[in-house]
Amino acid sequence: MQFAQRLLSTRGGTVAVSAAAAVLAAAVFIAYLHRYRESVNSSNEPVTILVSKGLIEKGTPGNIVGSQGLYQSTTTPKDEVLDGAITDPDLLRGRLAIEDIYPGQQLTVSQFTASGADAIGNRLTADQRAISVPIDVAHGLVGKVQTGDRVDVFAGFNVKRLNVDGTPDPEATDRPVLKLIMEDALVIDVPEQQAGGFARAEKSELTLRVSDEQAADLAFASDNGKIWIVLRPKANAKATTPDIVTLETLLFGVRPVTAVKSLGGRG
Repeated sequence: MQFAQRLLSTRGGTVAVSAAAAVLAAAVFIAYLHRYRESVNSSNEPVTILVSKGLIEKGTPGNIVGSQGLYQSTTTPKDEVLDGAITDPDLLRGRLAIEDIYPGQQLTVSQFTASGADAIGNRLTADQRAISVPIDVAHGLVGKVQTGDRVDVFAGFNVKRLNVDGTPDPEATDRPVLKLIMEDALVIDVPEQQAGGFARAEKSELTLRVSDEQAADLAFASDNGKIWIVLRPKANAKATTPDIVTLETLLFGVRPVTAVKSLGGRG
């Protein structure tokens, strides 16, 4: 303390103290300027985020946003990124848009919710439809087919020979016919196991994701024929188109086209 008083009591001491204070102030200012420049550079640093490519309507599942390419990645300065901005498209899985999101708008977690995202309707888009197919244990592989499996659908009918005008011949005898009506359909829901196991349930149902036209075909076949569900391989399944099957083709080796013509078809 006495040293400081003696130092300030002289003109040279005062000048020295003033110079030291100036140097300290300059150092503090330079340090502040450096931190400010770092802050500015950090706020301008580009960040990759997801933005909407087109209108994403309220209720659109996040899975559809991803699978239909309704978003795109873009870079924007860090200080322009909204709170909760989505940077990873995997965050859209299992979520549902709770508001309309317009083209160019940033995707944020607040625009989506996990509530209700697992509803069957949220797994459909465009011309896709969900239809429940009533089947029995044997015809529907109940207890063996699981959600996410791919299946083929065969339909069996009793048919009469057609007249030239396309009407059934009333004098003809009913003949059994089996045909593949649907290939590679996705199973999106299966029946819950009942007490005592599936074998005790006389009837059950599978829910399939199909096109709108396939839904109509499947509904008709279910009401007027017998449906068979055939499980496809989990991977590397080959596309096949089995021919029509009749008693003649199965037992006597008659060509399918011949059997079709015998029923009044064009083959």
